[in-house]
Amino acid sequence: MATFLYKLGRLAFRRRHFVALIWVALLTLEGVGAASAPAAGNTSFSIPGTEAQKAFDLLDQRFPGTSSDGATARVVFKAPAGEKMTDKLNKATVKKTVRELSDGSEVASVTDPYKGKAVSKDGTIAYASVNYKVSGMELEDSSRDALKAAAQDARDAGLTVEVGGDALSATPETGSSEVIGIAIAAVVLVITFGSLLAAGLPLLTAIIGVGIGVSTITALASALDLGSTTSTLAMMIGLAVGIDYALFIVSRYRAELAEGREREEAAGRAVGTAGSAVVFAGLTVLIALVGLSVVNIPMLTKMGVAAAGTVAIAVLIALTLVPALLGYAGRKIKPAGEKSKLFGGGRAAKKHAGKPNMGTRWASFVVRRPVAVLLLGVVGLGAAAVPASSLQLGLGDDGSQPTSTTQRRAYDLLSDGFGAGFNGPLMVVVDARDSDHPKSAFNEVDNEIKGLKDVVTVAPAKPNKAGDTATITVIPKSKPSSTTTEDLVHAIRDKGTEITADTDAKVLVTGSTAMNIDVSQKLNDALIPYLILVVGLAFLLLIVVFRSILVPLKAALGFLLSVMAALGAVVAVFQWGWLSGLLGVEETGPVMSMMPIFMVGVVFGLAMDYEVFLVTRMREAYVHGEKPSQAVVTGFKHGARVVTAAAVIMMAVFSGFIGSSESMIKMIGFGLAIAVFFDAFIVRMAIVPAVLALLGKRAWWLPKWLDRLLPNVDVEGEGLRALSGNDAGKDDEDRELVRA
Repeated sequence: MATFLYKLGRLAFRRRHFVALIWVALLTLEGVGAASAPAAGNTSFSIPGTEAQKAFDLLDQRFPGTSSDGATARVVFKAPAGEKMTDKLNKATVKKTVRELSDGSEVASVTDPYKGKAVSKDGTIAYASVNYKVSGMELEDSSRDALKAAAQDARDAGLTVEVGGDALSATPETGSSEVIGIAIAAVVLVITFGSLLAAGLPLLTAIIGVGIGVSTITALASALDLGSTTSTLAMMIGLAVGIDYALFIVSRYRAELAEGREREEAAGRAVGTAGSAVVFAGLTVLIALVGLSVVNIPMLTKMGVAAAGTVAIAVLIALTLVPALLGYAGRKIKPAGEKSKLFGGGRAAKKHAGKPNMGTRWASFVVRRPVAVLLLGVVGLGAAAVPASSLQLGLGDDGSQPTSTTQRRAYDLLSDGFGAGFNGPLMVVVDARDSDHPKSAFNEVDNEIKGLKDVVTVAPAKPNKAGDTATITVIPKSKPSSTTTEDLVHAIRDKGTEITADTDAKVLVTGSTAMNIDVSQKLNDALIPYLILVVGLAFLLLIVVFRSILVPLKAALGFLLSVMAALGAVVAVFQWGWLSGLLGVEETGPVMSMMPIFMVGVVFGLAMDYEVFLVTRMREAYVHGEKPSQAVVTGFKHGARVVTAAAVIMMAVFSGFIGSSESMIKMIGFGLAIAVFFDAFIVRMAIVPAVLALLGKRAWWLPKWLDRLLPNVDVEGEGLRALSGNDAGKDDEDRELVRA
């Protein structure tokens, strides 16, 4: 592989006009496609296989036209101090608002508070329920605007009005987080390279790659039902890996220049060595993202595949466009150690090569004290992982929103007026088509649920026209995200099993609260199979890369340790409330159920980037004759600075999302940033060299029978030693590569 990539790098360097034209044409083509594609809106949401989804599907069949999974809104009214909602003027204002809410092509129904008994016992709070024909993710902006306008008119009349429900839920805005991440990345790159041009190359190529990836997603969004969250994830991951991969190539190019090689030869060797690491690092990211499909949540699968496509583009750009742009830059890209005129007066590399750099000094220290460093790193991460033992998973509701939002204020008003459980009603669906006495079955379900604890009210069964299916609304005592409400859902389902045995009527529990519980359970059940799949495939891939058993095993175990520590930090902040004020966490509660599997998928792929790039440098030194301990130091000498810069850039990109007002986005940003910190600076920078120092030659042991079976991909570039640095045979190489 190294030889092929070496030839590809030289070809891209020499034929840079052609390569640049191809990528510009692709960017233009995808941009035109995105601009001319029909607007897709937001993706539909379904969770195949869950009881809540089965109930929704059944309701669509038995109650046609009701849009059981349609968006809902609760417009909550509060009377001024000393007044009641039943007062004449307040009542007139509410009725006018109900008429305004009824207008709209997507509105299915609106409930009058005074006819639907939706006024609190003390008369100070009332609410109107609005049901829509489409889901909250598919709701048009015009419908949301009409909802906000009606609420504002009632406020102008003197009432306190807040709006809850999923009708106002929209894709959260992260503001300038991407810009902040790029700005910090630029600063880090300038410090790393000491040159604006060298720093600008990774940024430019990453932006081009993300532009092509996101434009492709936008162009296909309508046809493939891709939502805006898909492009957001692709942008976040594509930007991070795009900068990192280009950073690896440019850094190795400058190192090759410092060795005295000609620029074309240096580009070829940079792509042949660092490019090999990029290819396999990218493959681990692809495995992690595509592997999200095992969860069997369509939206998550689409997000993973789309992000994987953007990563694949980043790899191709690093292997072709980066060396082409290096050709354009010419002598403006300085060898490693030299500074540009702006940052170092154009001074040459320091001649006192005997002075070790920071990476060399750190690696030498670790090699001398491997046991102490290993114990300190493992114990430290183990301590950080302790809170993860009390991890509680759930999906956020309006109660987890910031207090500045109307959804949260509506949630609090309803809790004050009607009880905490009123914000999470359960819908029980009774399918009595196979029952001999449907009405008796409905009544039995109603009575059984009334006998359960943590139930406030049970509404009478509402059968369909055929009389074979009914819905029963249950109001719990506890808030939707509480474990008590989750226990109630399971209790109703257990009772439903008994009722089915007695009456042949099937009992299903649905609603947003039940759906959240089912999604959390589905994600939790999929975590172990996902870990086995992703870590197992990556383990096999790394065996091929490093031709070792223990090095991939160490990489996988180190990753698991860093992920557990990151989950512990997330629990400590978002569930326990540690440092919550500093991070702007207004409401603690269960950790988002998607967080563990999402963190595993994203962080695993990114962590393997650092593992592959750092350890291939060590492997390269070992294969070329250095002792194992010296190979560790050599790997850090050449790779520590680059890996540090890559990790800081990654953390900057993810940390930009901590400032989001949306609690889930804030949690994702914090979780990914702290996971990269743990993995890059504790696992890869401390535990990995300590373990390799302790293992010595055993680290690179591979059974002879397995060595014969594995393909020789030559990631360390051993085959490049046979290639000369002169220009002879360039045309033959071009023709050979074109034929390949």
